[in-house]
Amino acid sequence: MSMEFIVKVEESRPASDGKPSAGPVYRSIYAKDGLMDLPAGLESPWQFFSDSALKNPENKMLGRRQVIDSKAGPYVWLTYKEVYDSAMRMGSAMRRRGVNPGDRCGIYGSNCPEWITAMEACNSQAITYVPLYDTLGPDAVEFIINHAEVSIAFVQENKLSSILSCLPKCSSNLKTIVSFGKISDMQKKEADELGVSCFSWEEFPQLGSLDCELPPKHKTDVCTIMYTSGTTGEPKGVILTNGALMAEVLSVDQLLFLTDRVAAEEDSYFSFLPLAHVYDQVIETYCIYKGASIGFWRGDVRYLMEDVQELKPSIFCGVPRVYDRIYTGTLAKVSAGGGLKKKLFDFAYNFKLGYLEKGFPQEKAAPLLDRLVFDKTKQALGGRVRILLSGAAPLPKHVEEFLRVTSCSTLSQGYGLTESCGGCFTSIGNVYPMVGTVGVPMTTIESRLESVPEMGYDALSSVPRGEICLRGSTLFSGYHKREDLTNEVVVDGWFHTGDIGEWQPNGAMKIIDRKKNIFKLSQGEYVAVENLENVYLRCPLITSIWVYGNSFESFLVAVVVPDRQALEDWAANHNETDDFKSLCKNLKARKYILDELNSIGKTNNLRGFEMLKAVHLEPHPFDMERDLVTPTFKLKRPQLLKCYKDCIDQLYSDAKGLKA
Repeated sequence: MSMEFIVKVEESRPASDGKPSAGPVYRSIYAKDGLMDLPAGLESPWQFFSDSALKNPENKMLGRRQVIDSKAGPYVWLTYKEVYDSAMRMGSAMRRRGVNPGDRCGIYGSNCPEWITAMEACNSQAITYVPLYDTLGPDAVEFIINHAEVSIAFVQENKLSSILSCLPKCSSNLKTIVSFGKISDMQKKEADELGVSCFSWEEFPQLGSLDCELPPKHKTDVCTIMYTSGTTGEPKGVILTNGALMAEVLSVDQLLFLTDRVAAEEDSYFSFLPLAHVYDQVIETYCIYKGASIGFWRGDVRYLMEDVQELKPSIFCGVPRVYDRIYTGTLAKVSAGGGLKKKLFDFAYNFKLGYLEKGFPQEKAAPLLDRLVFDKTKQALGGRVRILLSGAAPLPKHVEEFLRVTSCSTLSQGYGLTESCGGCFTSIGNVYPMVGTVGVPMTTIESRLESVPEMGYDALSSVPRGEICLRGSTLFSGYHKREDLTNEVVVDGWFHTGDIGEWQPNGAMKIIDRKKNIFKLSQGEYVAVENLENVYLRCPLITSIWVYGNSFESFLVAVVVPDRQALEDWAANHNETDDFKSLCKNLKARKYILDELNSIGKTNNLRGFEMLKAVHLEPHPFDMERDLVTPTFKLKRPQLLKCYKDCIDQLYSDAKGLKA
């Protein structure tokens, strides 16, 4: 393999004593002489912030739109100096409340200036911050507070009631609550009876002072414990040190320096992806390190694009669902412009795409057409964006291509986990052949593939495929109080991600599968359900599907959420007058959808045992209220089985009845 973007640093190893074979170890060419090291004297992300505040005290740091009479006005900004002073006072107030270096502080709320201020207050005092978030369910907040022994929490006003309701079960740990805004006397009294003191955002800093002496800090200190929603069991607390977080931020800077343009004071970032997750936190910390501005959304998806238009950011991090909305919105506008405009757009699109494919960088592929045609399409994100990042889930190739042509910005798709402190692979914005891949390892990481024989993935074949394993300085330090789980995934210094990758000829990585959800049918055939679900989801008649089988049964069944419109159209054509709920129980409707699914299966060359023998139609989408999906909409299989146990049993007995 002529892998131009990675270098081999260690040979492959054959399978031996129960361990599968593993491919060679690779590094990015940008780290060919060694992984990136932290400079001496850098001990805490607090230094990123305090240095920026010293250098640019009057720069705009954190902004939000003022809403007056439910109308949103322009962004109003806090300067670096203002946030610095506020964080110093808050940090000193935390110490007055008996919270010491190494203790845990919860932060609970959607992205806003207070969130970042609380985070920096923790950094100033070497206190470990623990994001709390309720998409894990109300019990999760209580679980995290007790599991991480959180003694103080900063909480958004509208989350106060939910934190107060779990106080009886966590007041042995939690002693102080600080509201992001106001807090009522009633609420103070309720907490007080359980021995917990509450403060408003105005009151709390008055306990502190600006000339508080800061404790010494070390790279090895725990910066944050981030709980991730497992698809099984209770949340796991991922331990990230100061060193890991800083190395991640500096690696982002190094890659932008070598392949694009680093962030600077005049850049602005649009903050809407949850700060409770590592992706957004790393990028915001990077912006703070470079003295850039961060503008927050209003927290309402309906006004997301409106907020972007107002801020006009230069750096935008999104997830595929958001980029897909931009894609469909832009195409709709182009079509609405009439035939001639559409023809011009298609010509410009194909012309620029041709030059990108030839290897021209973004700004040199078609500068004239950028001014004439794509200047309009880039307004979708406000018109100033120069760096687009996508993560959290695979970006469909057609959407990625569309954005690279029409956004007038470089776009990098990355891949990472909480355990790798955010991105561990990233595509290089101006290298067009990396489309559809997650690119190369970050400069702090080495990677290898490990064979997964039971799925037929061989890391040593001419097209190397296997489980992505990582080693390097941006990895987590283990799961909090769960050494057992840590040892399951970290073996001989290698973190096993559970994702299946395939090295491309140029050295980029493509994610092709997930290792976890495999089981054997009773006849001994292995089934990778996630793969099958992705195939069946191509059927336009359904919006969600959960495929089920186990090693006592010889065939698969599924619970399907039909597309309402499609099912009602079918009913109209077949003189069925039932409403949607009753249609889901209609045997003819069930057969119609089952046949369509299996015909999609055949078209995609699924094998006989991968076909569905029976389906149950469910009118209600799988939701977080019933704990059936994670916040990123991954299926929670054990919970689905609990919820649909009776349906599944019925499907199996009906299908066997037919066979008998």
